[in-house]
Formats: sequence, structure tokens, C-alpha cells
Amino acid sequence: MSVTQNAAGRIEALLDANSFVEIGGAVTARNTDFNLSAVETPSDGVITGYGTIDGSLVYIYSQDASVLGGSVGEMHAKKISNIYRFARRTGAPVIGLIDCSGVRLEESTDALNALGGIMRSQVMASGLIPQIAAVFGNCGGGLSIVPQLADFTFIENDAKLFVNSPDAVKGNTADKNDTSAAAFQMENGNADFCGSAEEIYAAIRELAVMLPLNNEDEGSAADVVDDLNRPCTGLASTLGNAADTLRIISDSGVFFETKRGFASCVVTGFIRLNGYTVGAVANNEAELCAKGVEKAADFIGFCDAFNIPVLTLVNATALKAQECTEKLFPRTGARLAYAYANATVPKVTVVAGKAYGTPYILMGSKALGADMVFAWPDAEIGTMDPKMAAKVMCDGADAETQKKAAADYAALQQSVTSAARRGYVDTIISDADTRKYVIGAFEMLYTKREERPDKKHGTV
Repeated sequence: MSVTQNAAGRIEALLDANSFVEIGGAVTARNTDFNLSAVETPSDGVITGYGTIDGSLVYIYSQDASVLGGSVGEMHAKKISNIYRFARRTGAPVIGLIDCSGVRLEESTDALNALGGIMRSQVMASGLIPQIAAVFGNCGGGLSIVPQLADFTFIENDAKLFVNSPDAVKGNTADKNDTSAAAFQMENGNADFCGSAEEIYAAIRELAVMLPLNNEDEGSAADVVDDLNRPCTGLASTLGNAADTLRIISDSGVFFETKRGFASCVVTGFIRLNGYTVGAVANNEAELCAKGVEKAADFIGFCDAFNIPVLTLVNATALKAQECTEKLFPRTGARLAYAYANATVPKVTVVAGKAYGTPYILMGSKALGADMVFAWPDAEIGTMDPKMAAKVMCDGADAETQKKAAADYAALQQSVTSAARRGYVDTIISDADTRKYVIGAFEMLYTKREERPDKKHGTV
């Protein structure tokens, strides 16, 4: 194992040089059953402490697979929970580097209770401080919940994340479909980023500097060398490749994509505008899928919790006609509507292409609480394609009548001018001016405040 692939080496590779301070280094296992007292358990299989990334405080734990497989026991878990207590009190992120064989069998219910304690610590910290998990080696059984309680999950190429081993799944084998593999977990939305250990360290550092330290941290602006009024020449030609569109709009092309292997119809991630972090949601395909709207809803929920403004780029015409949509969309679509309407952060929407029917409503429309809505001149907003609308409205009429009805419908009901006259679009802008107008809108909305009904929380 290389130096950057053991518990201490991973911490050293991730944090600023010489910044790590260990907490609880002398802790060992307390249980003596099954002759456990005769086994050396330095640090009880997890190194915990704090350090800095780009000068900012972070708390960190790194499981040591060389000690009882990095398994979770009573004292192991208490060390992790202790780090969370420090993080909540000081308002700094927690990063967990996971390499674990599971719950320690020799400690049985003590270990199970301890694992539950880690989960509770994560829940108490959720929405208060950012949480990042990175899976190296193994993460199985109940431990698989831990990275999912984090806000962002990274997984090494050869790591294993699983509930049951692939061979335990009826009709499956690891050779047939390795359900524990990093690629499988990326495809199913259980990880944001997959790569080598070195790529993961770099990506975590990149993400960490874009996130606030806690839910009350307003963040600091990065140095801006990019022109705030820079024309986004050729932006319209990038429709269909949302990541490229966002890079062109962002300061110096900065874009950190989240859940990049999951639900490709929607792209989510962080960009920089005038030095500040902005969460971005954009259609990557003309048809929305149920998993794509779930992906967007989760991302918007994170942004709202940490006061990160949301930019939405809309170019969607329909919902995917497939069984998955019928099974999941009523629920996931409701979650996306809830996420946009519930979010109180500044919300700016750009209708860049076609925005039809339900996708138009769900993708940050004025109806769901967008503060500012821009649209490009050739964009379309309406219920459906004008030709289809004419066919429905003029059922049985001749082709010429339907053609005229389609033209009239496009002019009267489908154009951005029509939407602007009704107040659903605030300003019609050229694609080249998108960066300038979006930056201006977020600057105007910087001090936004919103009053909401007095309630504990919603239930969607």
C-alpha cells in the first residue's frame, strides 16, 4: 500500500502541508470479549483530528484498514462522533475517509449502537456544516449509509460500496453485475465523483474551497480576473451540452459537477459568478427523467441549506416516455417542485431553448418562486410544440387550417414575447449577454429576505 493509501497518508495527501493535528490518538478498544484485549488496536482503527484546506479549517477522520479491518467499534465510533461535536461547535466541515470492513463482530450490540451514534451525529450536522465522504477500499452493510448521509460522496476506482455483496443478490454474481463497483454506484447516484486516490484528493480540495464553512458563513469572493461583462459568444451553440454552457458563463470556466455519472438529462454543480459560488441546474437533454428531477431536487435542497444562490438553465420539452417515469415521476417531480418553491435563496432562471409543459413549470419557473427569469429571443415557452397543439385544437380540420393555427399559436401563446407580456419572463436577453445579466441579477438579490409560514418543516 502506498503512503497516500493508508489512513495517515490519505490525511497528509488531502490537507495543507503540516496542518493536521490529531485528536484521540491514544484511544484503543475497550471491549475484552473474544480475547480482543490481546489484539493491538492503535487509535482503534480510525485517525481523527483537524487541519486546513487552502487555509480553512476542516475536521477529518480516516479509517485504518490495518487495524481490525478498520471495523467500527465502540471507541472507534466515539472518536468520529467527537469530531462531529467539535465541527458543530466551531462551524467547520467534516471530511470522512472511509475504508472499513463493517461493524466489529466482537463488540456486537456495542458496535451497532456506536454506528447508530455516527449516523445521529451526521444528522445533527446536516444543513449546519458541509459533510464530504470519500470511499477507499470497502464500505459495506450498514456502513453504506454513512457516505449517503454526507452531502457529497467520492469513490476510488477500485473501492467497493455495497449493502449486500453482489453474490448475495438473487440471480446475480460479481462477474455478471458487480453491484459493489464504483461505476455501478456512480450510475445510481450514490457517488458524485469517481477517480484515482490522487484525483479524489484534488477534487475534494476543489469542492471544499467553493463551499461555505457552515450555514451562517456568507463565504468570501474568489479573486476575479474574468470580465464581468464578457460576451458569451456562441453560447447558444452549446445547448445540449450543459456542462459547456455553464463553463462559458462561469468566471474563468470554473465548474464543479456533482453526481456526474447519474441521470444525464440534468446537470448540477457549482460555478463562480463575480467570485461567488452559485449552484447551477441545467437541462442536458430535451426530455426530463424521474431520476434527473430527483438529482436536481437534492442539489437545490443543499444550496438552500447553505445559502448558495441557484441558477437554472432551461431547455426541456417533455418527460421521458418510459416505465420508470410512470413509477417514480409523480414522487420525484413533487420533490423538485417542493425544492424550488421551498428554497429562499436567490433564484435566477434563464430559458435558453424550449420550455414546454411540466418541465417548464418544474425547472425554476416564476410560478415556483424564481426571483428573476430571463429568456433568449428564440426560446419557446408553452404547453407543447405548436404543431401538436394545433393538431389537438383543430382535430379533423384540413392541413392548411392546422398550419395557420400552429403559426397563430406560436405567435400568441408560445413566444417569449407572449410570456414576457404576462410577466412570466422579466427580460429578454441575447445569449451573448447571459453572463452579464445573471451576475447583475444575483448582485441585486444579494440581500434578499423572505418570510415564510411559521411551521417546523414541510413533509415532501
